[in-house]
Amino acid sequence: MLNLALFDRIDLRQRPMAQRFIADSFLRFDYRSLDIQVEGIERIPKRPCILALNHTDAFNYWPLQYHLHRHYDQYTAAWVKGKNFEQPFVAYFMRVTNNIPLPSRGYLVTRDFLSAVGRAPTDDEYRVVRDAFNAGTPIEEGVPRELLERPRDILGQRFDPQGEDYIATMESLFESMMASFVRINEHALSIGLHLLVYPEGTRSVQLSRGRGGIGQMALHLNVPIVPIGCSGGDLIYPTKAPFSKPGRIVYRIGDAIEPGELDSLRPDEPYAPFTRGADAHVDAFQQVADITMDRINTLVDDRHRFSEDKVSLGVSGASRFL
Repeated sequence: MLNLALFDRIDLRQRPMAQRFIADSFLRFDYRSLDIQVEGIERIPKRPCILALNHTDAFNYWPLQYHLHRHYDQYTAAWVKGKNFEQPFVAYFMRVTNNIPLPSRGYLVTRDFLSAVGRAPTDDEYRVVRDAFNAGTPIEEGVPRELLERPRDILGQRFDPQGEDYIATMESLFESMMASFVRINEHALSIGLHLLVYPEGTRSVQLSRGRGGIGQMALHLNVPIVPIGCSGGDLIYPTKAPFSKPGRIVYRIGDAIEPGELDSLRPDEPYAPFTRGADAHVDAFQQVADITMDRINTLVDDRHRFSEDKVSLGVSGASRFL
């Protein structure tokens, strides 16, 4: 389960043994009928950076990681949704293969609702809690009372409704988790790892608008963003099974977006990412995400490019976190 204590067990390695073992023992044979094409590999800087990849399917980052391992002895730490750390074996696999849990507000809302109420929230209930969480305002109605009145441990943080507001407790939990998330990302860069990020935040064969999280981290970490367009991953991995189908997958790597290119968007004062203080700069963070996704849009095949409304074809609402 993703909780506060889990972040202390994340142990990133410069040359992760588990990643290398899986590549050399499983993927080496699984990819015998897979044509991996990587165009523009020289555009990845020698220094650690953010690799921004579109998210066509559950495993389209594996062939890229495999290629970096086999040909360049380079490794990544990938941002992974909190729901991937819920089962003990899967959580262990995620930790030893250099993945960093990303605890979004939506995940915290959905997971705690399940714990407190015993079922997933409806779309309306999810929106009530999420809107209050985003705004930092108390919830007056629209959700089961046990969500607001039942004392409990919320993913490592104690909630006592007699003396605490529910949204204030959730906000404190979120900021604690995100502080750990930022610290782990800083450590990843310090030991020479690239950060592998899906700016869209959800799987979609056709590109959707990116989320501002990549902007917050890029401006805070002051590292390049390398846009990478992946085409064909959904055909190689058409299901949730980690076994590839024969075929071709193409990665086109664009020019790095250097920190200096984003200086006009950089806040004048230092900020802590994913805090209320950072919320004053959401427009700048979103512009960084938009620039990144526009670059990716030029690097993918036609069928993967933006739709007119840039809306994800993947799941939405609480379903994204189940």
